[in-house]
Amino acid sequence: MLQLTDEERAIASGVRGGGSAMALRIVAEAARLMGAQRLIHVASAHIDGALYHGDSGTLFAEKLVEGGARVAVRATLNVGSLAPAGCAAIRLAAPQRDMAARMMRAYEAMGCEPSWTCAPYQAGHRPAQGSDVAWGESNAVVFCNSVLGARTNRYGDFLDIACAIAGRAPDYGLHRAENRVAELLLDVGGLSKDLRRSDVFYPVLGTFLGRAAGSTVVVIEGLQDCTTEDRLKALGAAAASAGGVGLFHVVGVTPEAPDLATALGHQPPQQRITLTHQEVQATLAGLSTAGATDRIDAVAIGSPHLSLREIGELESLLADRTLSRPLYANTGRHVLQPLEAQGRRKRLEDAGVIFVVDTCVVVTPILPEIQGAVLMTNSGKFAQYAPGNTGYAVTYGSLSECVESAVAGRLVREPRTWS
Repeated sequence: MLQLTDEERAIASGVRGGGSAMALRIVAEAARLMGAQRLIHVASAHIDGALYHGDSGTLFAEKLVEGGARVAVRATLNVGSLAPAGCAAIRLAAPQRDMAARMMRAYEAMGCEPSWTCAPYQAGHRPAQGSDVAWGESNAVVFCNSVLGARTNRYGDFLDIACAIAGRAPDYGLHRAENRVAELLLDVGGLSKDLRRSDVFYPVLGTFLGRAAGSTVVVIEGLQDCTTEDRLKALGAAAASAGGVGLFHVVGVTPEAPDLATALGHQPPQQRITLTHQEVQATLAGLSTAGATDRIDAVAIGSPHLSLREIGELESLLADRTLSRPLYANTGRHVLQPLEAQGRRKRLEDAGVIFVVDTCVVVTPILPEIQGAVLMTNSGKFAQYAPGNTGYAVTYGSLSECVESAVAGRLVREPRTWS
């Protein structure tokens, strides 16, 4: 049975105003539904609920503002439906555009940081290992748990802002140490080292992991000396979109897996999977829905948002050439600012790159409406969501293949990585 402290009961009764009272009651009711016995203090939040999906979300946020609600902890904002920092044209109709703008202003009025990125960990929001936080956005949640070692469940729309205002979250799930122990062992050590050290492998691995694990905590063996932060970002994003993965461990890499025994809680795994080349190939094939076609109408990269390192790789691969197809580079304002200061944004835009900032092409209408269109991407998350959200069929490939295809205006394959 949920037990609230005297302070929590006072907040719920309105001592800090109607907005804070509503937030605390929402958190408490969620805790009861989850079977939590208490609420815990959180150090920060990342808010996914500011993305416009309908007028009710805007009215909810404005109701909190009207009640004087302010976030009690640091709270960054996930992508919105508009692009205050400037980007490609957004095709929202006027009524929806107005409501989306009102929603974004309401969240900022509550004290949330206008980060507008799905990768807050790249923008300086990196909670300490072992700290409890309340994060939304599936890729951010899995990165926070797995790579940073902080503790959060996947806080969905409106529970995330309620936790941020209350400064509390239900004590259940991945907040508890016993639920962070791996049960499934995924061994990838039999794959070639070249493949394990390639960026293009990690969305494929994440897709396999999500489908095989669901929401089970997994420990991966065989990636020592192979990972980078961007590769782990891509792995987690694909695993969280293909399944419900909220936490994975990588032996010798992530903070809660200094060795295999520790990640497994010094118990044998309940299940073991040895990933084969055939399974990798099958998963790779499943990421492309466009079928056997050389057609490419657009390229989109940056889900999660591109880091500065990834922008640098794009520049290197483009090598001052001009694109024949639009390449949408989705990133945050924290990346755009140094690009502008160094004159790099203009050079890339002159070559045909279209920056999408504060949002992305799968959550708001940006891509042109084209019958039978094909989108090429190197993102496992885009591959999952683009067909349903944009109407484009998908062809998956490496960043190099994406750039070469955008330059050529047709699909270009480089099979050496997979052979």
